[in-house]
Amino acid sequence: MSGSEPWGRRSQIVGRIQDVQRVCEFFGDGPGRGRGLHVVGEAGVGKTTLLDAVAEAMAKAGTRVLRADGVEFEADVTFAGLHQLLMPVQDEIERLPSEYREALLVALGVGMGPAPNRLLLVNATLALLREVAVEAPLLLIIDDLPWLDRPSAVVLGIVARRLSGSRVGFLAASRTGGEGVLDHGGLDELELKPLDDVSAQILLAARYPGLAARVRARVVAEACGNPLALLELPAELSAPQRAAKEELPAVLPLGDRLRALFVARVTSLSEGGRRLLLLAALDGTGELDTLYSAAGHDTAALAGLACAERDRLVRVDSASRRLRFHHPLIRSAVVEASTMTERRVAHLALAEALADRPERMAWHLAEAAIEPDEQVAQLLQNAGHSALRRGDTAGAVAAITRAADLSPTPGDRCRRLAEAAYIGADSTGDADNASELLRRAQSNGLDGSGVLHAAAAAVFLLLNTEADLDTAHRLLVRAIEAAGPTYDATDTALVDALHTLQLVCWWGGRADLWAPFIDAVARLEPVPPPVLAMAAQTFPDPARTGVADLADLDEVRGVLRRTADPALLVRGATATVYLDRIGELKDRLWELVRSARNGGGPVRQHLGALMHLCMEDFLTGEWEEAQQLVDEGAALCDAGYPFFAWYFQYNQVLLHGARGETEAGDALADRMLRWAARRGVGTAAAFAHQARTLVCLGSSDYEAAYRHATALTPAGTLAPYTAHALWGAFDLVEAAVRTGREAEAAAHVRALREQGIARLSDRYAMLVAGAAGLSAPDDEAVTHFEQALSAPGADRWVFEAARIRLALGERLRRTGAKSRAREPLTAAMDALFRLGATPWAERARMELRATGLPTRPEAARSLLTPQEVEIAQLAASGLTNKQIGERLHLSHRTVGAYLYQVFPKLGITTRAALRDALTALDGGAGAPPVSAGTVTEYPVT
Repeated sequence: MSGSEPWGRRSQIVGRIQDVQRVCEFFGDGPGRGRGLHVVGEAGVGKTTLLDAVAEAMAKAGTRVLRADGVEFEADVTFAGLHQLLMPVQDEIERLPSEYREALLVALGVGMGPAPNRLLLVNATLALLREVAVEAPLLLIIDDLPWLDRPSAVVLGIVARRLSGSRVGFLAASRTGGEGVLDHGGLDELELKPLDDVSAQILLAARYPGLAARVRARVVAEACGNPLALLELPAELSAPQRAAKEELPAVLPLGDRLRALFVARVTSLSEGGRRLLLLAALDGTGELDTLYSAAGHDTAALAGLACAERDRLVRVDSASRRLRFHHPLIRSAVVEASTMTERRVAHLALAEALADRPERMAWHLAEAAIEPDEQVAQLLQNAGHSALRRGDTAGAVAAITRAADLSPTPGDRCRRLAEAAYIGADSTGDADNASELLRRAQSNGLDGSGVLHAAAAAVFLLLNTEADLDTAHRLLVRAIEAAGPTYDATDTALVDALHTLQLVCWWGGRADLWAPFIDAVARLEPVPPPVLAMAAQTFPDPARTGVADLADLDEVRGVLRRTADPALLVRGATATVYLDRIGELKDRLWELVRSARNGGGPVRQHLGALMHLCMEDFLTGEWEEAQQLVDEGAALCDAGYPFFAWYFQYNQVLLHGARGETEAGDALADRMLRWAARRGVGTAAAFAHQARTLVCLGSSDYEAAYRHATALTPAGTLAPYTAHALWGAFDLVEAAVRTGREAEAAAHVRALREQGIARLSDRYAMLVAGAAGLSAPDDEAVTHFEQALSAPGADRWVFEAARIRLALGERLRRTGAKSRAREPLTAAMDALFRLGATPWAERARMELRATGLPTRPEAARSLLTPQEVEIAQLAASGLTNKQIGERLHLSHRTVGAYLYQVFPKLGITTRAALRDALTALDGGAGAPPVSAGTVTEYPVT
């Protein structure tokens, strides 16, 4: 091939560019010239498209291409294939010796005479091909090889093995497992694999740009990378189905071309074989014991299964005792080839065989139902609740929606639709489907639990509009009050509504919002569920109620350790977050995140787990992972939960502040505050002020830090129903001390002690003692700092412990105990540099130097993590953040965050300075000092 690589211009061949390149290079000027290649792949995988692309690319590169296609109705026409292949070079036949010429003309049907000798015809064909190849390299392409007529296949099979040393190549394609006359021996083989998921998504998006995301995902899953299926399956769906406004069928219908490929293979089986395959297609699990039971242990069905195996329709794994279709489209073909009556009988047989597995039984009974049936609807509703408890929210919505369709009475139908709408709005992120379900539920009137679920669903839908929280609060309170005056603690709709109201009250951030929630939980009979009780007793105002309620914490811990319900796990984590108990749930939350990443968990609970985990990572010094979780959460919010973006912005501001990225932190916090004011989300404003306090402390703007800290809560008190005041207490005291407000600092420490905050957790004990050290006179401060650092697990809270060590070292140095100051200052500096907390690390270095210990900034190789070094080198080479991210499998946001850490460590402010800075460091130069309090937001591209 020439250096211009014409294959590269065929970018429209989605996912096949490398395959085209590989084939073209095989037949280039190297060893592939004079050889044969056999391309195999399943039906519809794109073999013809590949051959077309190769033919075009080779022709553009100067190779002459001769082509023939095997055609079923020509398979019995002698030399039909040879005729297709050689007629374009008929004129060159005249140059051949007479015996060759006569043999070829007779075989091609343009000459008269007896049938030519086979060997003579082979030699004549070889001679003709070599003659044609004198002027330019020649490539023979044969598509659908098994349908080539037998005489042509025999001749070309021999020709293909005798091309060595010539300028002729032989390229053929056939279906995997297809039988043909042509002997493939001596041909190299290339298996054309299905498209990967990314290519499949690109192909679908190009052909069907309006296809809803979840419909696209279903088509990709069903097609298994088969391009023909990707292009055909959506065409068989209705417009509402393509827009995800109607449910998709259990088995997607096939188009004409797919039907032609697969259905004929199914209908050729015996009746028993078709029945067993239909049972397998409708069941979906392939469990042989279930299928045999549903088939009545029919020996004819077993015999039919053996035929299906031989025809490569299915395969049976004897170890797992499961049947698998060779391709999902074969499963669709089996269903297409059946009648409605056959399918109904099969579903009933499966339901009977699955009597001990109620979820699957319910679905088969539902599929067999031809009229409303309350018994089946109740079974299906129960199945939906089971799916919900294990985190399959999409399955729960589908089951309860189908139960609604089977409900005989309008009241039951609307109640179930409302519940499905709530689950969809709360957990799946599919606002359009949830809105449609809610509309259907409200169309015929609602009562009882339907009202509660409808109100909760409406709240989550409102959150993702521009509606204010007061509207959502009123809607929920009215629905809950209408369900009174007494409340049943076992009513799941009521419990769901109360948990939703808890979040709305917290988001609102005002004391007056909480009374209806606390009152309703108190009226639950016989007793509130433990997690909900803690949410009502402790969560709203933990500074005042947390210590008294610690006795109830063990019961909540037990519930959370045992539960398999993702929603309950996240609710429990939220209820205990201000008691610092997320670390105990970290492994469980990570299980939820990993499951959700693999498509097996509810989206909003995924978000909730990420919220808690990224904050825990910040506190424990896992800042790289925290940044990754922030990016992941932000992407999820962009995909369907925009309301929750403020929480991940909060964590991003904390990271900006800790790293000294002042301008970026200020800008993002301002954005949070403007949004919170517009939407009435008081807690988002509180989060923004607390994070902004850290940004200001890092930049040494202590007056601004105090202003933001006291916007969260006044000094000397912990504002009621402002739980987040606990997280900003240490920063408030530091800001007060550094602005000369010793009385306010002492008053705040006193408030922390009076409320017993140190008893809530070991971390709070460390922070309260540390705050006391900041505000105490010199003769008492060291004792308080040492008490803080001796708290159990103090070093787990890396950043906060390092700040307390820094404060201890500062106080020791300023009181003349320079030698004693060096140990805490050195430990603080090391920890802070490892974290990338540049302003505090530089402050510790300057304090250490003031003790008389000679210091200089550490070499950048010790300041930069291995990941930072790699990213800095790539950026210095000229790559953009997006290119670096693609190479290292990171988001461009994460790359930008790393560079924000690298620039101040290297003492530079522009990307252009990276190369010189890294070169100087490799030569042993120290990193230039960074001025604490002035950090630039560095340009990122």
